[in-house]
Amino acid sequence: MTDPLLDDVKSLLDKDFGDDRILKQICRACENNEVISNYERNYVRKLAEKHLGKRPEFTQTPHVEEKPIVSDVPIPQIQQTQSLLTEMPRISYSKSKNKKIMLGIGGLALVIIIAVAVSFSGLTTGITKIDTSSSDIPLSLSIQTDLKSYNKKDLISISGVSNSMGTVNLSIENQNNKLVWTEQISLKNDGQFSTLAIAGGAGWEKSGTYTIKVDNGKETKSDTFSFTA
Repeated sequence: MTDPLLDDVKSLLDKDFGDDRILKQICRACENNEVISNYERNYVRKLAEKHLGKRPEFTQTPHVEEKPIVSDVPIPQIQQTQSLLTEMPRISYSKSKNKKIMLGIGGLALVIIIAVAVSFSGLTTGITKIDTSSSDIPLSLSIQTDLKSYNKKDLISISGVSNSMGTVNLSIENQNNKLVWTEQISLKNDGQFSTLAIAGGAGWEKSGTYTIKVDNGKETKSDTFSFTA
């Protein structure tokens, strides 16, 4: 039995309708019983309907059973959580909360008192008495010489300390309280001062006890040494 598709292809080739290349490929597939795609079949069918007077093939549409339409069932709206919460009976926790707050405050106060007591006890036990008589405490004002006795033309080394700022005034008086030497000297950063003086000159004619003084503007301190002319 001849395949009608093959007949249509040969008729289209004879009458020179369509694409020869495609039609020859379909013809060869029909003769060799090869698989022909739906695209190729539709291509031949449309050309046959247009040029060969073929009637269009109607494919019977399979009957689809219609499902009954179910009307929408209204879904009841769920009340909001807020409205449910407002309808719930309110339980008063004010008394219990107040009790918990009072207990918490009381416990915190107790912890603070214990911590303060412990820290205070630690401080009191760690404090040692300061010995005010210790020699390490700097004096407010002092002056001294390197020796207690000097001869004529000796160098007198003078030193001391002052708790003031700026300068101090130094002076030496002979046994008659007459000024024989004076100098203004600047203090170091730690308040100390030092200088040299020569034992001799005007006012040093007699031997005796000489007095050396320092004045920082607030107070005056003095020391003595012996001099041999």
